[in-house]
Amino acid sequence: MDSEFDDLGQEEVRGMTFDFRGFLFKALNLWKLVFLSIGVSFIIAYFINVRKQNVYRLSSLVSIENEQNPFFTANTSISFNWGGVSGKVGRVITSLKTRSHNELVVDSLQFYLGYYVQGRYRLENIYKNAPFYLELDKSQGQILHFPIGIRFLNDTEYEIFATFESENATVQRYDNTKSKYRTALPLGDFRQKFKIGEAVSLPFLNFTLYKRNSNPISPNSEFYVQFSNFDGIVNTYKNGIAVRPLGGSSSVLQLALSGTNKSMIVDYLNTTTVILSESELKRKNLYATNTIKFIDSSLAAVSTDLKNVINEMNTFRKENKVFDVDDEMAQVSSQLRQFELNKEDELTKLNYLDALKDYLQTKTDYTNIAAPTSVGITEGNIVSGVGKITSLAIERQNLEYTTREESDLFKDIDRQIDAEKNVLLETIDATKNTIRDYLRSLNRNIANLESKLSDLPEDQQEYLRIQRRLDIGQESYNVYMDKRSEAAIVKAANVSDIIPIDEAKDIGAGLIGPNKSLNYWLALMVGFFTPMLLIFIVFLLDNTIHGSDEIERLSKIPILGLIGKYRYHNNLVVYEKPKSAVSESFRSIRSSLQFIFKKQKTKGGKTLMITSSVSGEGKTFCSINVATAYALSGKKTILLGLDLRKPKIFNDFDITNDKGIVNYLIEDRSLNDVLNHTHIDNFDVITSGPVPPNPSELLMDPKLNELITSLRETYDIIILDTPPIALVTDALTLTQHADATLFMVRLDYTKKGMLQIVNIKHKIGEIKNVHFVLNFYKHKTNHNYGYGYGYGYGYGYGYGQYGNTYLENSKSNTLLGRIKTFIKRI
Repeated sequence: MDSEFDDLGQEEVRGMTFDFRGFLFKALNLWKLVFLSIGVSFIIAYFINVRKQNVYRLSSLVSIENEQNPFFTANTSISFNWGGVSGKVGRVITSLKTRSHNELVVDSLQFYLGYYVQGRYRLENIYKNAPFYLELDKSQGQILHFPIGIRFLNDTEYEIFATFESENATVQRYDNTKSKYRTALPLGDFRQKFKIGEAVSLPFLNFTLYKRNSNPISPNSEFYVQFSNFDGIVNTYKNGIAVRPLGGSSSVLQLALSGTNKSMIVDYLNTTTVILSESELKRKNLYATNTIKFIDSSLAAVSTDLKNVINEMNTFRKENKVFDVDDEMAQVSSQLRQFELNKEDELTKLNYLDALKDYLQTKTDYTNIAAPTSVGITEGNIVSGVGKITSLAIERQNLEYTTREESDLFKDIDRQIDAEKNVLLETIDATKNTIRDYLRSLNRNIANLESKLSDLPEDQQEYLRIQRRLDIGQESYNVYMDKRSEAAIVKAANVSDIIPIDEAKDIGAGLIGPNKSLNYWLALMVGFFTPMLLIFIVFLLDNTIHGSDEIERLSKIPILGLIGKYRYHNNLVVYEKPKSAVSESFRSIRSSLQFIFKKQKTKGGKTLMITSSVSGEGKTFCSINVATAYALSGKKTILLGLDLRKPKIFNDFDITNDKGIVNYLIEDRSLNDVLNHTHIDNFDVITSGPVPPNPSELLMDPKLNELITSLRETYDIIILDTPPIALVTDALTLTQHADATLFMVRLDYTKKGMLQIVNIKHKIGEIKNVHFVLNFYKHKTNHNYGYGYGYGYGYGYGYGQYGNTYLENSKSNTLLGRIKTFIKRI
């Protein structure tokens, strides 16, 4: 017994194994669906490809050099080293990704204004190919994100047209503020004529339209202009431009940009290089610019003092006689003038150092420090210290555009600035002490020389004093002028460290998208795998039996025969259509049953029970026609309607169900009373009779056994039409009376799980001599996955040998019939 249940477990495991071959044939059976899906996918991919705009990617190359000023000397240079090429490359890459840089580029190119024409699928950006251009009034607002139509009426007039569905809209000024506000709109269709060159002043539009000389304008030609949010356009280009070092070079950068208009890409890349070069040159000249400002302020004070001294000398000469001073006193005066000039220089240095110290201690922006060399300070530590602090301050300023304030990068730079500042402050204090010592020495020398001049008359002393002041003022003025000229020369001679190597240019290449071939490959994959997945899911969830190979896989019970699908107005197919293929199938089943009954040792007639799993599988249809096949062969046959719950067999024989086996079993009627002779020779029927309240108990009554025993003596074949085995237990009760059992399996209807019920009952002996009969079979010559192979007398005999020559053609020979046949075949 244990081995039997082990076999059942193995049978169930075998039934649960995935049928890859069945799935493959199922997919082949639905090949038209797969091809249809692929075709639809290709059509979708085609429309996606033709509707998508071409995307281009162009690039340019720039070199980051450390271009030294040709006028650089240790004593005259007003510039300083910014940290070498490697430091500059990082700063340049950062600058290119900053909002401020991209704002300058977008603003200079006015990429927030687009020129369009109506294309097949969308508005096409024609950029500079537009035969006109707009000169904006940037102090007034322009409507955002709304295409404004421009229709040229003739060579001098055009019309602005639009359809507004809202009462107000957002407009933006494109001046330095880039401010936005709401304005009223005229609802509905708007049209207004203007002359070319006439200023348009509307609440939502403010510009002047001019023609381009190179492009003629045809009358009634239509164009569109559209304004975009300035910040949005800047953000698009800021995120879109790609910057990377080229190859192994650390000083050559490749700038790349993608877009749908190559001319715009070219202009943006080249303009960004120009603006970057100008910005770097401006940054490089910052030191010299600050120095010139400092010298100009000092020069103004010296110039004022010099004018006052000159005026004083002129006044003195008018009021006093012109006379000569002896050579000795003149030489003393000259020495005194030199000492005073030196004192003036040292005081200037001291004042610069005091201002520098105060600046470092009170300010946080260190980008505006003048060069120490502008006042003659050549102390190396001070010059280099100021240069380093200024460089770090500019680097910090650049980071503010791309880095959050709480970033550790700012903390690191601030630490470096503080360290350099502390060192510089100490150096300033030491230098100031040295200058003060020198000033005390100069003051002693000046006092000694002034004592020698004290013996001169007062008018001569006054003359020499004014003359010395005049000479000192003139000398200071000359020195400042020389320093300013030096700074101006350095600034003028400076060249940008950004040098274009290969400018962006449209040479016909650069197309990167859409990837049409990839879209078609994706369409092929989606078109193929989507139906395959659906087929797989349906196949996986499908618990219905479709072919004989599935029955073979799920059960060891043999298949006795196949019955094709046949539409007829009643169940008497074998009697009324004896030459049909279905009739031949029943005769084939009859022949196969002979081999089974020969093995039976029972005396008298043979009993055949016909059942199924559920109703609707053709149990009654098979019972009537198997019985008819036996009757027509001369066998005395009787059909017992033992489906007491749902009787059916009486309608086809024009008899009633008023009396039947139920009446016999309750001893209400005799056998002769319930026996019905049909119009078919050798064929009798006993119907089930009225539906009883206890059908199971009636079928267990000994009188049923007596009835069948009695019928065995009279009839050759006794057909038992029983209830479905999976719904009620009546059929199991009747198995003891059956010499053989036919279990009906309707293809595309019977569930696979029902076979497990039959397997179990067959294994434990509740059902004996059971065979399957496949109903609703349809032969498919091109992709039949297993129907009927191995069961020759069911499929081969009924359809193969007689199906085309001797059997009656059940299909209509009319044109409509042939069309239906063709459709069913495909």
